[in-house]
Amino acid sequence: MRIAVLGGGAGGAAATAELTLAGHGVSFWARSPATLEPFIKNDGIGYAGVLGDGRVRPEVMTTDLPTAIADVDVAVVTLPTFSHASVASAMASAGWPSEKLVILNPGHTGGALEFSAAFAAEGRAAPPVVEFSTLTYVARKLSPDRVTVTGRAKQVRSASLRGNGAHLEIASALFPGAAPVGDVLASGMCNVNMVLHAPGAVLGMAWVEATEGGFTFYVDGMTQGVARVMKDLDAERLAVGEAFGHRLPNLIEEMRFIGTVEAGVEDLSDYRAAISGGVANSRIMAPNSLEHRYYREDFGHGLLPFRELAAIAGVPVPTADALYHLASSATGTDYRDGGRTARAMGIAGLSREELKRKVNET
Repeated sequence: MRIAVLGGGAGGAAATAELTLAGHGVSFWARSPATLEPFIKNDGIGYAGVLGDGRVRPEVMTTDLPTAIADVDVAVVTLPTFSHASVASAMASAGWPSEKLVILNPGHTGGALEFSAAFAAEGRAAPPVVEFSTLTYVARKLSPDRVTVTGRAKQVRSASLRGNGAHLEIASALFPGAAPVGDVLASGMCNVNMVLHAPGAVLGMAWVEATEGGFTFYVDGMTQGVARVMKDLDAERLAVGEAFGHRLPNLIEEMRFIGTVEAGVEDLSDYRAAISGGVANSRIMAPNSLEHRYYREDFGHGLLPFRELAAIAGVPVPTADALYHLASSATGTDYRDGGRTARAMGIAGLSREELKRKVNET
């Protein structure tokens, strides 16, 4: 299969390595020439960790989007979620066919809805979109031409918008851990990052600024107080999911499903022990500033769409509201400006039942 991987960060590099190793023809696209240049200079993408150790050379490496998506079967978008709307518009303008599949790896909360709305705003029928609840890798680019993959998700939740079972089968064939759930509301509510990152990002802000991220986020930063707030936020997530007809696992069970909490963990109520004991995340450092993606992405494209969905569901979410407003105040950011609002997702003014019908249209 010919696949365009859109995104030159750690996720895109990891996906390109894995898909190329699996025998697919891959076009690798990055927005920035500075990001792409080290890969071109060193004849491909170096990889280390759970995928093995080596270097792959994609069939195409380019910053030109029309070139990247020409004659491919599937596009895999690995960009940060705050780039979904802009890449959707660019793909529509570049002529992406409305019948060809787009996979958002990850989609997080509301990804497929926002991507489809932005694509349609260009006057084109939106393509089928499969979104994953989280990225299929724990990966970092420790050097400009090489990705280190410390963990590969055992499973992530997947769902399609304007797609069908065949599209989910393609996504599962490319990324074997993709496990289908009922609809994109369910997959979006399984976005662990909005629960896992937001409490520590807010409650650890002073330490982030004072040390420039000089502590491990999931171990040093996972105090009992952070864990209690996280547990309250998770309870709100489960309540919103239930209002849309989905009984979801709690955060610890979901992370065990992914593989970032150890399989032997039995106490699903001890958030601190389970998260700090996860090997895949144990060495990940905290954000080095309030410009980090844990602030840029997980509020404007995590808690914001979650709060919008909660409002449609009629479920109060005071912990999410408090974290959102504190992050906005501390960072000086209006997350609604360019964020994943109900309008951006194309669901403004819908009732709960209307939204449920919308996400199940084919």
